[in-house]
Amino acid sequence: MTLFTTISTIIVSFLISVILAPILIPYLRKMKFGQSIREEGPQSHFKKAGTPTMGGLIFLTSIIISTLALSFYFDQLTTQSIVLLIVLVGFGIIGFLDDFIKVVLKRNLGLTSIQKLLGQIIISVVAYYLLKLGPFDTDIVIPFTNTAVSLGQFYIAFLIFWLVGFSNAINLSDGLDGLVSGTASVAFATFGVLALTYHQTDIAIFAFSVTGALLGFLLFNKNPAKIFMGDTGSLALGGALAMVSILVKQEILLLFVGIIFVVETLSVILQVISFKTTGKRIFKMSPIHHHFELSGWSERKIVTIFWAIGFIAAMIVVILEVL
Repeated sequence: MTLFTTISTIIVSFLISVILAPILIPYLRKMKFGQSIREEGPQSHFKKAGTPTMGGLIFLTSIIISTLALSFYFDQLTTQSIVLLIVLVGFGIIGFLDDFIKVVLKRNLGLTSIQKLLGQIIISVVAYYLLKLGPFDTDIVIPFTNTAVSLGQFYIAFLIFWLVGFSNAINLSDGLDGLVSGTASVAFATFGVLALTYHQTDIAIFAFSVTGALLGFLLFNKNPAKIFMGDTGSLALGGALAMVSILVKQEILLLFVGIIFVVETLSVILQVISFKTTGKRIFKMSPIHHHFELSGWSERKIVTIFWAIGFIAAMIVVILEVL
């Protein structure tokens, strides 16, 4: 896969998102698929009420079309490609059902935690056994070393934990205009570069398709957002990103590349532990992006700084792992 084909992949998925967004946004607005705002959230977010959600449908469609088209064109449609699409679509369906219940059925909590968890586990197990049909490495490589730890039959538990964990991590991070769109596009691009380095063209096509699709979506999702990705998009992205890290056999590197998602999740965990054990809160509000909002930072400032942190972390990984 050359530089030209890499750029072509990004451009194709970018253009599909850019074409679909102006078509879907008015439709979602007409159907009154507007975002409801949690009462306990920052007061500044109430002005966003009614902004169309389920925007993940835009970039999910773009990713599916571009991945299939370019995989066929470059003769790279493999079991791994199919597994990536299954995880993306499967987690996306869970997110769509959650959004649908919230927005259309007016049940603000959507699916229960157990329902979402069960769905995520089932999809993760299906993905694992599809991969096991061929040669599948159950080692975990320690980043920046030649050391690997074999998990053997316990790898399935790790895979479930990784997919479910990062799916929910990105879902938690999706609270500001363009935050996830920007950071996730950088993360997927980074793993696309790693996949190319390891001569995994099939995975690279998928990763760069996601990158382009998210950049196209970002044009409409940046502040002030014309559309939100909703759980439809965030749950799908998290599951797919975790699976990409598994397929390039650099699972632990995702903790660095996805540092923003890790910190956002840790902030929620620490907040809950602190409040339940001491009755005190560490942050003004969690996830941590809300803490900075309540500290007086503008939404654009927070998003820009988080993008920059994600980009710097990704560049460090590429320099140490590739160059």
